[in-house]
Amino acid sequence: MTLSNAFNDASQPILVEITRGSIVESRNRGAIAVVNGGGTLVAATGDTEFVSYLRSAAKPHQTIAVVLSGAADHFKISAKELSLMSGSHSGEPYHAECAASILDKIGLQKNALKCGIHPPFSRTAAKALGDAVNELHNNCSGKHAGMLAQALHGGYSTEDYYVLDHPVQRYITSIVAEFANCKESDLVVAVDGCTVATFGMSIAAMAVVYAKLVNPSSLRERLQMATNRVVTAMLDYPEMVAADTGRIDTDLMRLLPGSLVAKAGAEGVYTMGMKPCQRYPEGLGIALKIEDGEIGRSRNVVAIETLSQLGLISTQQKQQLFESYVPPIKNNRSMIVGEVRPAFELKFLS
Repeated sequence: MTLSNAFNDASQPILVEITRGSIVESRNRGAIAVVNGGGTLVAATGDTEFVSYLRSAAKPHQTIAVVLSGAADHFKISAKELSLMSGSHSGEPYHAECAASILDKIGLQKNALKCGIHPPFSRTAAKALGDAVNELHNNCSGKHAGMLAQALHGGYSTEDYYVLDHPVQRYITSIVAEFANCKESDLVVAVDGCTVATFGMSIAAMAVVYAKLVNPSSLRERLQMATNRVVTAMLDYPEMVAADTGRIDTDLMRLLPGSLVAKAGAEGVYTMGMKPCQRYPEGLGIALKIEDGEIGRSRNVVAIETLSQLGLISTQQKQQLFESYVPPIKNNRSMIVGEVRPAFELKFLS
């Protein structure tokens, strides 16, 4: 695998335009890769060989390690808890309670979580908690509780489960490499925001990782079973992946129930997997990267528009999503003065 993390400015397209009046005031560039279940690139725009980190988009695969290791069965982890492990939750009370439930099953306290503390993504939850915020409200608390379960089940230390060379992290790395169809040494491994490993690969490889997530038929049997279990949990409990309201991951999965897995990553990364369907019999893996790392309006625009151009959502569904996640530009008197709009067309390759 040849790794490059320098965008080619000559070919990198503008994905999003932000207007004010008649002028395009700002632009976001980036890349989009869409692959089929066999890993073949079927649609793209931009430099899909650009290397970035999966960041939180790796969470479903980190949860797969919990299942494959036997820890999920040993500790009787529920489907709802598996979904929380796979998500970046908003820190609502039901999220914190679910993370606490996992810790209760494995016999550890919240201070065993080494994810750090940050205010909940939910402003309502953050306001209600005030200074009482703790590790359970970290969006990664479910993932870390799963890693602790895996460490306990394997007989490994729980004090340093987050260290890159810990057996739990090495096991996860091997699984991610299997999904990416590469050697472990081909992955760029670094420390994520929550202290555990994150994995650098091309945008095209990210799409492959998500294609196999929703169509794992090319993987070994035990890994297929673990993958299907995690994906089913996410589809059954999408509110645990993000939140019951106000989060695009959950709303996309509810819009295409039982079919679409959606998961955001940091620094402008967004990943989706469409299960095999009539239009795409092998399924699809979709990955995008906003070059400047924008994670709000522009990333949402590209994710929604990509689904639209792939024919996976209707014009009406697209409009509904835009109304929720791509509001118009307003001034301080709430007058509409501009818009955020997609500025790309996918190139279909096969």
